Amino acid sequence: MTVRALAQTLAVSMLNLRSLGQRLGSSSVAVAGFAGVVTVFVAVLSIAEGFRRVMERGVAPDTVLVLRAGSETEMSSGLEAEQTRIVKDAPGVRRGAEGPLASAELFVIVNVPKRATGTDANVPLRGVEPAAFAVRQDLQIVEGRRFAEGRNEVIVGRAAAREFAGLELGNRLKWGEGEWEVVGVFAADDSVYESEVWTDARVLQPAYRRGASFQSVYAKLESPDAFGRFKDALTADPRLEVAVLREDEYYAEQSKVMRQLVQTLGNTIALLMAVGATFGALNTMYSAVAGRAREIATLRALGFQGGPVVVSVMAESLFLALVGGLLGGGIAWLVADGYHTATMNFQTFSQVAFELAVTPRLLAGGITYALAMGFFGGIFPAIRAVRAPIASGLRQL
Repeated sequence: MTVRALAQTLAVSMLNLRSLGQRLGSSSVAVAGFAGVVTVFVAVLSIAEGFRRVMERGVAPDTVLVLRAGSETEMSSGLEAEQTRIVKDAPGVRRGAEGPLASAELFVIVNVPKRATGTDANVPLRGVEPAAFAVRQDLQIVEGRRFAEGRNEVIVGRAAAREFAGLELGNRLKWGEGEWEVVGVFAADDSVYESEVWTDARVLQPAYRRGASFQSVYAKLESPDAFGRFKDALTADPRLEVAVLREDEYYAEQSKVMRQLVQTLGNTIALLMAVGATFGALNTMYSAVAGRAREIATLRALGFQGGPVVVSVMAESLFLALVGGLLGGGIAWLVADGYHTATMNFQTFSQVAFELAVTPRLLAGGITYALAMGFFGGIFPAIRAVRAPIASGLRQL
């Protein structure tokens, strides 16, 4: 672009932007359309982002999960007591003063009503061994105390206590063939474990007629590099048929279905709304071009090239889109970010409590989405502006 063309472009673009106040009504409609699309787009995708965060927090590459071979989740797994002892004694498992840092665990679902709606929800009830607290080193009791071994006592995750009714300290709950007393509330770095209820695995087994069986073993390794040695030892043992996974990889996989569902839904809704917003922008820009027909014709008659006129129309459309994108992103951040909710993890059919998360990446994506709408909403009116005969425009003088 020559210096003359650049100067013309800047002059015409600034003239357009300064005259936006004269077209405040139609311009506001376009901005509102862009903002609405971005608000919905960012707010819906913040569900997937929040779900991903909670599934990936509080997990570590030096913690491993052992399931029965072919099992994708703990719900579908099963391990005999002797098999869990073999896992605990495998090479690479970190050891403490009381033995291997490994916990054989049960995972069952109990019905607990949601505070917001009163409808029953599937909440995970996890039976653990004492070493579980050393394996999940971020877990801390924030109210009450730990459950006593051999007693029908439970501790509840902080997020579960917030989202579900009846999990307050001192409450007694009837699950399975036992009655359980809530004696503590724990935090676990805002991870998925905070959506669970924990108790002694040896007490949970008879309450759900599980005999001496378990469903998984969580173990802390000597280091992340010990994973290969640990996995090779277990998969080569003829007494076992197991799948060995890193804890962080397992929970990242657990969030995949939910994230894909929400992202597909969010993109579909945003796309449908974007069509309407783009047509709104087209109408706005066509009206702007029609209202400025004399001005554009005069500029062309004075020697202004077509390129600067096209750029000036596009600059106006993109400016409106940028304002709408920023407004929509701000609304989504104010409304959605940090909002507490709970939803179904479709791979375990249990509830996960989490916070919606409006991240800079989502905001940037929303603004980019708005600019794309602004581009398509401005390109055709811009072309029409330079193709209109100069004589027709001058007749309106």
